[in-house]
Amino acid sequence: MKKYKWYKIASAMAELDFGRDNLLVAEADGKRLTLANTPAGLFACAHKCPHTGGIMADGFVDATGNIVCPLHRYKFSLANGRNTTGEGYYLKTYPVELRADGIYVGFEEKGLFGW
Repeated sequence: MKKYKWYKIASAMAELDFGRDNLLVAEADGKRLTLANTPAGLFACAHKCPHTGGIMADGFVDATGNIVCPLHRYKFSLANGRNTTGEGYYLKTYPVELRADGIYVGFEEKGLFGW
């Protein structure tokens, strides 16, 4: 079972300034990431596209719930990071928890030697 270290990114949704595409850049533990506010919930993923480094928050979420990179329109599942347009890339995703005292993102804890 994966263990996570949780970081608070906001006390409430009202603190988060999502743009017209419901995406924003957030920071947790010194790491930039992208937050996506969708009808299916709040998701967190890597700040940059694994293909050529496009800023994911400058893209958009399509009608099927995939985040789309603004540079080459590669699409990724927000639920698991899988590339849905067939190029074979993987976008890092992070769990998000909405708690009574705020919104948290989890980073996987690594054991000795990074395992």
